[in-house]
Amino acid sequence: MDFNFKNKFLPYGITAVIALIAVFYVGFSVGKSNALLDVNSGLTNTTVISQDQFAPFWKTWNILNEKDVNSTSTTDQDKIWGAIQGLAASYNDPYTVFFPPTQNAMFQSDIAGNFGGVGMEIGIKDGQLIVIAPVKDSPASLAGVKTGDLILNINGTSTQGMPVDQAVSYIRGPKGTTVSVTFLPVGAKDTVVRKIVRDTINIPTLDTVKLPGGIFVIRLYSFTAQSPDLFRTALREFVLSGDHKLILDLRGNPGGYLDAAWDMASYFLPAGKLVVTEDFGTKGTPNVFKSKGYDVFNSNLKMFILVNSGSASASEILAGALSEQGVAKLVGTKTFGKGVVQELIPITDATSLKVTVARWLTPGGHNLSHDGLDPAYVVSDASSTPTNDIVQNKAVDLLNQLP
Repeated sequence: MDFNFKNKFLPYGITAVIALIAVFYVGFSVGKSNALLDVNSGLTNTTVISQDQFAPFWKTWNILNEKDVNSTSTTDQDKIWGAIQGLAASYNDPYTVFFPPTQNAMFQSDIAGNFGGVGMEIGIKDGQLIVIAPVKDSPASLAGVKTGDLILNINGTSTQGMPVDQAVSYIRGPKGTTVSVTFLPVGAKDTVVRKIVRDTINIPTLDTVKLPGGIFVIRLYSFTAQSPDLFRTALREFVLSGDHKLILDLRGNPGGYLDAAWDMASYFLPAGKLVVTEDFGTKGTPNVFKSKGYDVFNSNLKMFILVNSGSASASEILAGALSEQGVAKLVGTKTFGKGVVQELIPITDATSLKVTVARWLTPGGHNLSHDGLDPAYVVSDASSTPTNDIVQNKAVDLLNQLP
């Protein structure tokens, strides 16, 4: 599930467009089929699959037509779309998905943000649908949904083996309608059914707080198109305060625009310092993102970044760059681990393929999509309350120990 509409997407669930209930499609490229990936790669005239290899497909096709009681209600075109969906699923990548016409139209609506939702970012972890992060003050958040909750059932349909995009289509819907979702909360043995009323989701972006002891806190909830300007304003407020101790809170931030993360990192790094690398493996030349060189802080800056399992995609890019370049240390728990780039390729006028084409690597070469980021100081926020934020308290203690 983040965004650079020029060519890369890191949606939130959108990792849709912050698809509230969206998913976290970390990097997106919307373009022609030959923009980043040749969809015919490996299927030239000399290596095309033989008739013998394809014979089981046609045998199955004929048996289903002859024997299945539902055969008369399924068109040949539906069967072809289903076969392509199966082909995409065979790559065992939960974020590579083929969209038949109906699903494609819904996905395009997600990208445009024209839908009602419940306000939670979802993804897949260890083969299970999971809440990456609920949006602050959203219906999901107000209903008690937490980062790390497993999603077991949606409106009576089991989510076992269900792709993220299908789950999104089941959860989203018209404003004012209700969706019933069965969760297994973090650390719980019993499931919980939550009936959540869909609404138009307003995505919060940023808050600032001044703490005693000259500590300034920036809480960043998402990486939107407006985030860089709001972040710059917050940094200006920090500088004018005369403080030099900064906490950047990225907990529960599922990501957003790649350009926003790149721009924010540039306020802390000199020109040319590596922020993140887009690695295409053997399919292409790496795309390297280096600091734009705003570099407004000196060595007096003391900084900690708060993260948890709801910190994903653009959050991991920013946190990884600043921690590995020695600007800040991470406090909290391991991040989600969502670091893939995807391209949306039109297959027909009414269908498309969302395919993973690259992965994000931190300055130290860490593959974000495999492991996430491990904090220097591991502190769980499971016991935190609105009046006793254990993770933030740890960062405050660490800052107060510094000169």
